[in-house]
Amino acid sequence: MKNICLNIDKAAVCKETVAAYEAQVKACMETLENGSGLGNDFLGWLHLPSSITAEHLADLKGAAQVLRENCEVVVVAGIGGSYLGARAVIEALSNSFQWLKKEQNGPIIVFAGHNIGEDYLYELTDYLKDKKFGVINISKSGTTTETALAFRLLKKQCEDQMGKEMAKKCIVAVTDAKKGAARVTADKEGYKTFIIPDNVGGRFSVLTPVGLLPIAVAGFDIEKLVAGACDMEKVCGSETPFEENPAAIYAAVRNELYKQGKKIEILVNYNPKLHYMNEWWKQLYGESEGKDGKGIYPSAVDFSTDLHSMGQWIQEGERTIFETVISVENPDNELRVPSDEENLDGLNFLAGKRLHEINKMAELGTRLAHVDGGVPNIRIGVPVLNCGLYCQMRGKGPVDMNTELFDQYLQDMVDLVEFCRGDATTKWGKVRASLGHPEPFNLKYICIGNENEGEAYFERYAIFLESFNEAGNSISADGANAITGFITGGTYSSDVSELCAENYTADEIEDGKWGIVKTF
Repeated sequence: MKNICLNIDKAAVCKETVAAYEAQVKACMETLENGSGLGNDFLGWLHLPSSITAEHLADLKGAAQVLRENCEVVVVAGIGGSYLGARAVIEALSNSFQWLKKEQNGPIIVFAGHNIGEDYLYELTDYLKDKKFGVINISKSGTTTETALAFRLLKKQCEDQMGKEMAKKCIVAVTDAKKGAARVTADKEGYKTFIIPDNVGGRFSVLTPVGLLPIAVAGFDIEKLVAGACDMEKVCGSETPFEENPAAIYAAVRNELYKQGKKIEILVNYNPKLHYMNEWWKQLYGESEGKDGKGIYPSAVDFSTDLHSMGQWIQEGERTIFETVISVENPDNELRVPSDEENLDGLNFLAGKRLHEINKMAELGTRLAHVDGGVPNIRIGVPVLNCGLYCQMRGKGPVDMNTELFDQYLQDMVDLVEFCRGDATTKWGKVRASLGHPEPFNLKYICIGNENEGEAYFERYAIFLESFNEAGNSISADGANAITGFITGGTYSSDVSELCAENYTADEIEDGKWGIVKTF
């Protein structure tokens, strides 16, 4: 499995400071593992993925199949952790417009019990009038006001429309093992039930039946989901060295930023499918950390949409914030910008480009601007720009790159430079300006990888350097603000340094604003 990649290079916390947290982080993890801290009766989430059995998953899949076969719509009734995790997964993986399609490959999933809006519930019950529908009622107590009200309405409607026997088949309760109003009702009516473990808090419950059942009803593979969670349990576990543990590093960086006065963390995504992941994350972190008058405030934005509302505040508002950017490497689909003969919108320079590529340029430019504006930046999942010079494969030596793609790699680099440094009248500078950043970013360096060996490498390096210089000088008439040079990471050949415009120390690299292009 390809695990997430955590990048803290722009988090305004040096590696030595992060490393100094190792003992403290290990002590905290030991406290969790031995259950000696406060709240130790709610640590069931710690090894939840690896405790899930094949038999349990089969039971969940069986119940999900009954609902899929008998229902056109399934209503998930729950609030907070009783619905946010499931909704985050379902909306991230579903077609955004699946519910509008004439042909359905399973029941439509809708949500209730998370508000007391009369119009919302009226419109939901009206929508369900001519539908075969089921209900997953998720409530440990059965007395949470929002969920209890919604379930009372839905239970009666389901029985009136489908009859008692069919309603019994199409209503599932996820609740306490022994007590509570929801348990009493489920036992009395004969509903299929699943248990919410006593030692798992609601905000951690997405990998219990609370989340797994709705996800399975939506048609997604819960076995693969749990397998991925098991992998991450190992990666983030106490046996993983501190410097390789993304959860440990993330925790250390967040704590250090909090000490520095960064009281607000903004979770950023560039994919609208992740909106409810943001919402789930806010509850997870808000309920976990908001205690004793302390804690980082969890906020979230959907970019590029919210760049046109919150972008100004993030760029120039109070410097009490830091960002964690969730970057999706590759979308499921491909869509390219068409050419338009009249070009009234002036966007023909983007013709043929994938929307994903434009979105990534928006992500890159925004991150650079925010870092330049004093906002520490943590990034999860970092895309890399291919410059096509050379590749060395372990055990196979140098491998020549695809010559046909080299021109495209060059153009990618030139576009990146123009996006970062070009004024608002240039093609990519115009895109940056349209995202709310008319002023150029302070890009000073471009770093390439270290596979600097072989004749083809040096031939292409010279071409690459020439294109780089042309792109840099073309954006400043007097050259005063042109990009100053390359940094190379390799040691295979001293000849590379002769091709560099300048040499830089590690401190200068750390302080400068630089982009990375990989050689493969």
